[in-house]
Amino acid sequence: MTKPNLLELPLGVQLVYLAEGGANVIYRFVGKPVLAKKDPKRPLSPPTLDTDHGNIPTKLKGKLLRLRKETAADISYTEIARNFDTIIRPLFNPEELVDQTLIRLPEGLLSSCNEQLRTAERNGARPTKRHGSYLCLHEPFGLLITDMTTAGDPGASLAELKPKWLNQSPSAPATAHRCRTCALREMKNRESQLSGLKVQRSFCPLDLVSEQYEDVLRATGLIKGCKDRSRLARILYRNPTLQRLQSLQKTERDVGLHGPAAQSQEMSLAMTLRDCTMFIKIPHDEKSPVEIRLGDLDLKTGAGGKAGYWRDLETRLIDQGWYQRSNISQDSGECGLHSPRRPSQSYLA
Repeated sequence: MTKPNLLELPLGVQLVYLAEGGANVIYRFVGKPVLAKKDPKRPLSPPTLDTDHGNIPTKLKGKLLRLRKETAADISYTEIARNFDTIIRPLFNPEELVDQTLIRLPEGLLSSCNEQLRTAERNGARPTKRHGSYLCLHEPFGLLITDMTTAGDPGASLAELKPKWLNQSPSAPATAHRCRTCALREMKNRESQLSGLKVQRSFCPLDLVSEQYEDVLRATGLIKGCKDRSRLARILYRNPTLQRLQSLQKTERDVGLHGPAAQSQEMSLAMTLRDCTMFIKIPHDEKSPVEIRLGDLDLKTGAGGKAGYWRDLETRLIDQGWYQRSNISQDSGECGLHSPRRPSQSYLA
């Protein structure tokens, strides 16, 4: 039975594919197409279709639509929304989260979207690695999520980063010379080198929460979407949302090799807080407010072998000396665990 306050997606709303991951597809709402005037400089060209953004329902403005794919995990949006509301939402201020709200879908929408995905595959408009995966037809809901794109503000820029492991792993050796993220990056880069693949460069997350501004500035040079390193560093330096996330990661320390049962809620929350994404929407005008929100906060699950994978990875990092810096790749990055510029301090979770 439909709850009285449950949102319903209006019939006839126009959707445009924006992006997708392994488990979800994201769509943008657009207004109904209207016929634009012919271009006098191109008299033989047909009239073009413009989009009237004014007729998008108010409740959909500033939102994107997230639709669930058919996956082996098969976790319903009802469960995802319930976990978000009861476990994740209480941990943060509302303005710190990419919000998500259940919305009932009109009949036939998912089938129509799947046809569009198949057409996009034939036209080469869909990423090849996503071919063959489609929306789950027995999922009655979508999720309305906060639109953190810069579509409504062309002069703005959007920086994205994964603030993983803002504290050292609790099962890392006490004499470690690398943090957990840098140790894993080095291990993966060595594997890439042996396979003839390009190595990846990334910032050390400990730099993000350093008391030294220069460390934060160093990290911003490797953040996706960053157009102005200095401005972004000023935004992130002692940032309350980052500090809150670091504190929560420190409290929820049931990770590594000595945590609780693999499929416990404690383990799920601990890993979720270490695998979220921070979106930073920076307006062109420096006097305008910056919007910072955390997304990708679906509660992680240890099902499907993920918990075993997490622990096997930790064992490899320890046993193969990646924490100890016994192995150094050709493009070994600088880890903030023992930065010469910062005073000695503990980063244990």
